[in-house]
Amino acid sequence: MRFPATTPVLIVGAGPVGLTMSLLLSGHGVPHLLVEAHQGTSRHPKARGVSARSMEIYRRIGLEADIRQAGLPASHVFFYRGRDLVDPDFVRTGVAAAPDGGAERTPSPGLICSQDALEAVLLRRARELAPDGARFATRLLSFTEPAAAGAASASASAGGGEGVHAVLEDRATGDRHTVCADWLIGCDGAASTVRTGAGIAMAGPTGLGHFLSIRFEAPLGEVVADRASASYFLTEPGRGGFLAVDNDRHWIYQHPYDPGRDDLADHRQLARLVRDAAGLPDLDVTVRDTQTWRLDARLADTYRRSRVLIAGDAAHVTPPTGGHGMNTGIGDADNLAWKLAAVVAGSAGEALLDTYQAERRPVARQVIDLSLANSRARTGYRIDDELLLTAAYRSTAVHTDPDAPARPPLDPDREHPDGGPGGRLPHLRPAGLTGAASTLDLVGPGFTLLTPSGDPAWQRQADTAAAAGLPVALRPLPAADWPGLSGLPATGALLTRPDGHIAWQAPHPPAGDAELREVLRRILSA
Repeated sequence: MRFPATTPVLIVGAGPVGLTMSLLLSGHGVPHLLVEAHQGTSRHPKARGVSARSMEIYRRIGLEADIRQAGLPASHVFFYRGRDLVDPDFVRTGVAAAPDGGAERTPSPGLICSQDALEAVLLRRARELAPDGARFATRLLSFTEPAAAGAASASASAGGGEGVHAVLEDRATGDRHTVCADWLIGCDGAASTVRTGAGIAMAGPTGLGHFLSIRFEAPLGEVVADRASASYFLTEPGRGGFLAVDNDRHWIYQHPYDPGRDDLADHRQLARLVRDAAGLPDLDVTVRDTQTWRLDARLADTYRRSRVLIAGDAAHVTPPTGGHGMNTGIGDADNLAWKLAAVVAGSAGEALLDTYQAERRPVARQVIDLSLANSRARTGYRIDDELLLTAAYRSTAVHTDPDAPARPPLDPDREHPDGGPGGRLPHLRPAGLTGAASTLDLVGPGFTLLTPSGDPAWQRQADTAAAAGLPVALRPLPAADWPGLSGLPATGALLTRPDGHIAWQAPHPPAGDAELREVLRRILSA
């Protein structure tokens, strides 16, 4: 299979974040090349929790049902605590619920779907949308920016249109290929080649703990039948915990270890670790493979340098305590993809890409801090499926009142955004609206102007903007649902971005026909 000489976007790394980026770019009609150094998708379950916000993203691109089919049933999403798997005094709790037991927050609650199964679903769809777009066993060796050599500013424009010259190696043949990309995105993990090549520094503690993940098979289904859970946390004197892959024969045991002392090569010793932790000395255990990992809490100084951007673990390394690391990366892809698509299409200026860092880096900072606090909690911590629904942005890609108060990027106390600019569009189930089970189903793929008003002034606003090449469509909402969505009068409208965040709100149609067009131009840095 030949490599293209040029591509608008080169994505490095085909984990969940890189594959999601590929899917979203395909949805926006952006040609791209996705390369991955490994021979295929992950063989190890790794991350497993797919949060509500990630599932809303996958709902938008038509993959929610496939991912649910690949994951654990909802009846297993509990968290077990006990000395071992047969402790009669175990405690089993569910996902944290809203403190007021109030309205449904999302149409797409999170689930447990191990990373190997999730990546298989994402890759299958990515290849349907872009058959030649994903190349495995292909390593990025180096890259240069001929038109921007020596650029130091995170927001500097490469200029000249020459883009990034990337040298790729086919690991099967050793052949090397040079691909010129307008934009390079590093989704290549904590040891990112892209981040290193761009000279982007990371800050934060490393080596806070070392863990061994043992992937094994054992007949544990009947053992846990009365306590089936997603995760089994072991209390003292137990160590580590079990992660269910199918809650039957396939499992992960996470064991803290000393990298300078413990022998990890002897599978018989590893099987004994599993038996001891499970409390079942005669358990038939077959070790399939192992993986070691280190607990770090690091954040990149910048998410963009000229025509190079980073996302996921390349931009932030998050302790797994809470299950937000992969999901934060999926949110990065959702935020960046539409902005990059608008720049590639020419409807946005390159300065729009600076809002990616302005919006997403504060989210990662708080996720890291919350996850680090969880890792130090002696009495356990809350698994919050809906935490990332509360992300609210402040940047030039959101049109707000200059005097509007700053909004924290996340709210651990679960005070969800209220339909104001920067927040995620609230979920409601519209009454009598054909083809939409949620207000979230009205979003995209461009900007969406939501209004209950029959005033043709709003349609003229949308038509004027669309005639100027700005992607916007008007979608009517039943008047009965409007008060619960926005708090605006019935003459008002909400402008929603392709990622489902509110970009602008207006209580009444403007006097002229061009205000929406000008708002969009400011949002898009056009």
